[in-house]
Amino acid sequence: MDHKLVSFLSVAKIERRVAELAQKISRDYRDKRPVLIGVLKGSFVFLSDLSRRISIPHEVDFIETESYGASTISSGVVRILKDLRLEITGREVLLVEDIVDSGRTLNYLEKTLSARKPKSLRAATLLERKGKKRVKTGIRYRGFWVGRGFVVGYGLDYDEKYRHLPGLAFLAESLNQP
Repeated sequence: MDHKLVSFLSVAKIERRVAELAQKISRDYRDKRPVLIGVLKGSFVFLSDLSRRISIPHEVDFIETESYGASTISSGVVRILKDLRLEITGREVLLVEDIVDSGRTLNYLEKTLSARKPKSLRAATLLERKGKKRVKTGIRYRGFWVGRGFVVGYGLDYDEKYRHLPGLAFLAESLNQP
């Protein structure tokens, strides 16, 4: 079943903001070689664009988690499906998320990766949900704030659909949910 979509952010707005974030990251990590860790699957487009715009040497790795399945509401249970390949002990680490809702996934990853003793651990997210966050997280770089509604496009999906959209949109029916 296809869903009706409501436009949220254009490609041009996303590109401008990603370039701004990349500039800040390049400045903050100057003379360092950070590891950018993309949280799969939703962050892969954001991470790709961010990586190409970061002007300093850096490495990229991925970790895959699951908390939504085929729902628009998080289950509240975070599972790691794919772990890192790179060693992060003593490294500058930047977790790259697509969206932070309650903060549970990011908080879980921060705790899990902190146990591996990185030199520093910060987070970047394309989107952060307003007013919904229940767990403290270390978001250092934020693309945009988002209100209620389930967001798709630019790598974000609903049941593995809509990742291919170049901009961001809401599932129309999700805008009526609490």
